[in-house]
Amino acid sequence: MIKANSALNFELGQLRHNWSNAEVNALFDLPFNDLMFYAQSIHRQHFNANEVQVSTLLSIKTGACPEDCKYCSQSARYKTDIEKEKLMEVEKVLEAAEKAKEQGSTRFCMGAAWRNPKERDMPYVVEMVKGVKKLGMETCMTLGMLSSDQASELQEAGLDYYNHNLDTSPEHYNQIITTRSYQDRLDTLSNVRSAGMKVCSGGIVGLGEKATDRASLLAQLANLSPQPESVPINMLVKIDGTPLSDVEDLDNFDFIRCIAVARIMMPNSHVRLSAGRDAMNEQMQSLCFLAGANSIFYGCKLLTAGNPESNADIALFNKLGINTETIANNVDEEVEAQVLQAKVAEQESDSLFYNAAK
Repeated sequence: MIKANSALNFELGQLRHNWSNAEVNALFDLPFNDLMFYAQSIHRQHFNANEVQVSTLLSIKTGACPEDCKYCSQSARYKTDIEKEKLMEVEKVLEAAEKAKEQGSTRFCMGAAWRNPKERDMPYVVEMVKGVKKLGMETCMTLGMLSSDQASELQEAGLDYYNHNLDTSPEHYNQIITTRSYQDRLDTLSNVRSAGMKVCSGGIVGLGEKATDRASLLAQLANLSPQPESVPINMLVKIDGTPLSDVEDLDNFDFIRCIAVARIMMPNSHVRLSAGRDAMNEQMQSLCFLAGANSIFYGCKLLTAGNPESNADIALFNKLGINTETIANNVDEEVEAQVLQAKVAEQESDSLFYNAAK
């Protein structure tokens, strides 16, 4: 337990599911140095401060999504330069997973631009999960909304994590998305939990929201019981052709505060420094790690925008003395031994990888 300064009337370091918006706003209002100190102190109680979990994200089906998410280049409602692609062949997905493993990733995430998977698609995504598991990697998917039966089918195939972001606060949500409700998102997370999978859920900041919306989003995530095991914090990647292409940039310190507050509120979760990292310099990324971020996407691209080159990540990790977190109790000793510094490989443009804008 950490005794906070007089600006807070509650103690820090507890795992809680009853955060009020007022309490979260009080954290955001702390002096920056105090906030960073509390976040780093809590981070060290629960994690090795010099380890970062590394994932790779692959778009297995790109574009033509029927949803109207105003930030997303994959929406069929907006004119962007994203080319529509059908569901990838299982073999190509597994080739991409092998490459990701060689470059140091321990978790392979697969994303499809669907409102929800159709039954005809399920056999293919199930085979993808099984194949990646055989490589000794953790598996994650984001396929849109899931029924309870679909969640159970994926869990039985060996899916470790399911990603389904809340995106923003309940108060701001209808300004960003109208084709599915906030409750739809919560229902999918409930189906994932009931099936026995781990939850990856976070949001996007820089959507033109208020500071109170960022606090409300984190309260929604922290008040889930149990809290998400992974919490991706995305900085909006502005895409030409989307309604949010001209939104005002979020101040860098406001983004770092989001990372720090998420770390304080969700002490056992991996907080992922996610989309938007391509626009962050080394100093900003370092402050995010200091604030408690301990997970990244690794590789030249995520879903629909750019990501730092792998060699750039290796160079930064070397400067900071950061190592790659290994998979606990994984029988594949080769995977456990992997660290980024030992996996400097030739980087090449690979059309399989895309940027995670959602």
